[in-house]
Amino acid sequence: MSSITPQTLLAALGEILLDKEKALRLVVAGLLAGGHVLVEDLPGVGKTTLALGLSRLLGLDFTRVQMTADLLPGDLIGVTLFDPEQKGFAFHPGPLFHAVVLIDEINRASPRTQSALLEAMAEGQVSVDGRSHPLPHPFFVIATQNPKEHAGVFPLPESQLDRFMIRMAIGYPSAQAELQLLAGKHRDPALLLPLADASLVAAWQGTVRQVFLSDEITAMILALARQSRSDARIALGLSPRGVLALKAMVQAWAYLQGRDFVVPEDLQAVSVAVVGHRLLPVAAQQDGSDLATLLMQEVWGFGP
Repeated sequence: MSSITPQTLLAALGEILLDKEKALRLVVAGLLAGGHVLVEDLPGVGKTTLALGLSRLLGLDFTRVQMTADLLPGDLIGVTLFDPEQKGFAFHPGPLFHAVVLIDEINRASPRTQSALLEAMAEGQVSVDGRSHPLPHPFFVIATQNPKEHAGVFPLPESQLDRFMIRMAIGYPSAQAELQLLAGKHRDPALLLPLADASLVAAWQGTVRQVFLSDEITAMILALARQSRSDARIALGLSPRGVLALKAMVQAWAYLQGRDFVVPEDLQAVSVAVVGHRLLPVAAQQDGSDLATLLMQEVWGFGP
């Protein structure tokens, strides 16, 4: 498997989700950067297909959790129960103990259940009854939400949004891709064979952390962060976690482009996906992604 590259993975993913190269690169970059992905999109555009296909190709175990208002934290992280045979209490892990976890419609879960994800996503572990339990490595969450639904949902708080390395959308397929879809010219993700395994994914992640970041690129990242924190249009700017996320994502994007160094075009490609959901606009009707685009243009002189 050592001859398999991330580019091979992207090509295989492109056979199950047609004509979505930018979206696929963002998701794979999020994984290689060690983060998690929030897909904000309409139903039926391929979110589950993407998550299942990625897990199959990487040889990682996969689970899907449908979030509902009555779901409890223990339904996600697991519970401690008395075992009569052992005459003691034993921890029974929940669905979070999988390498790739699809959290479907995350904003339908109550804030209490949403908060159960915070430790898992930030630290790769969960705590139950005073004991910590490590999650698999790698551990990758793909969460989805429908931006058009407003009834029966609980908007994600800023602390939860900040745990996602990127927020992105897949979008409707192009006319040509939809024609291929109707003609059956796409692969069933359930039938895919593994191209990699957990150790290879960990090796890729290690290589990404070694991608060179020049002083100039570092200065550009810090300038954007400082401007976001002092801008009168923004109530909540880019956090230090967001700065680290942007650094990791540009390194992963450069690696997927076949380079061992970051260039400004890498910032241009990923910044809105990393920064947009972390900015809280003063004007309620304004979107963080639009503000991120404006900041890029004002601070760097170019946009996405």
